[in-house]
Amino acid sequence: MHPFSWLYVRMLLWAGHPRAPWYLGTLSFAESSFFPIPPDVMLAPMSLARPQRAMWYATVTTLASVAGGVLGYFIGYFALSLVEPWIQTAGQYDAYQQARDWFADWGFWVVLLAGFSPIPYKVFTIAAGAMGVGLLPFIVASLVGRGSRFFAVAGLVSWGGPKVEPLLRAWIDRLGWATVALLVFGYVIYQVL
Repeated sequence: MHPFSWLYVRMLLWAGHPRAPWYLGTLSFAESSFFPIPPDVMLAPMSLARPQRAMWYATVTTLASVAGGVLGYFIGYFALSLVEPWIQTAGQYDAYQQARDWFADWGFWVVLLAGFSPIPYKVFTIAAGAMGVGLLPFIVASLVGRGSRFFAVAGLVSWGGPKVEPLLRAWIDRLGWATVALLVFGYVIYQVL
């Protein structure tokens, strides 16, 4: 089974679409508040297909992700009781509770580091709103954390460019399954600790 190769090829095709930046922005916005697929799966192939536009794609991804994060923040702030059952159904309640504990201890720094966490970013955005983290520090931390991640992805992929593409294509399924295995391993360790 080669689902990651198929997704990779599909994303390369979509990267050439005239509306690709709009799709990327929509995906980035949705992922920060309710959608499960991270924008990296579209940002990386788009940066590879058009390396001269990689920093623009990273900007679109960052700004849309932070805007979606603000929506997640307001969901947590105003409607936590409505989304709490969804968080439980999605199997993210323990992660949500852990995020709440982290906010109680470290606030701003949690949002900053959430951009790189394997825990879905939407968990942090909703928890930040529920915990009443200041909106301006939340936005600043999101811009720095998410921006650092997306600019790193776009920069590395565009820098490697065509030299790396055959290698990436050959290893994409192994990398994809290794990532899934690491996430499962991290989740198991998280549950044990």
